[in-house]
Amino acid sequence: MLRRVLALTVVIVTAILLQSTIFSQVKLLGAKPELLYLVTIVIAALEGPREGAIFGFASGMAEDFFLNQPKGITALTLTLLGYSIGLARQYIVSPSPLLPTFLVFVGTLAGVVFAQVLAFLLGEPDVGTLLIMRIALLSATYGAILTPIAFPVLKRIFEGSRPRRVVRF
Repeated sequence: MLRRVLALTVVIVTAILLQSTIFSQVKLLGAKPELLYLVTIVIAALEGPREGAIFGFASGMAEDFFLNQPKGITALTLTLLGYSIGLARQYIVSPSPLLPTFLVFVGTLAGVVFAQVLAFLLGEPDVGTLLIMRIALLSATYGAILTPIAFPVLKRIFEGSRPRRVVRF
């Protein structure tokens, strides 16, 4: 269990550091990737709705506090995103190699739009609808491009951190 929590913590901190340092400088037509969206979606697809929601909440709160954003918006968004992607996983009959990329694209698109609508409802400065859609589409595309690199790494980390089954006689 301790190994699992340690793996989750390392993944969250690494994603936040990469997003705030390297990927803040490397933009795709003005949009940056949402690495915690990508990681939450991949974990939810691998582990299910419970793990996806827990990881989404933890990573969302970490991003809100570390990057000094309004508290709770990212946490709520990633919690709902992790839970819904984890639920959708149950209905996937034959997974294809492109499935994680598709899930990251759709999930990031929906998550960014949801977070912007929630921020608007909570009184954050208004951003135009066209700009929100542009940023959401570009962030989703950026996440989909990074998925083939991140998915195998995350899969290996979380398969290695699963608790071993113990058989007692």
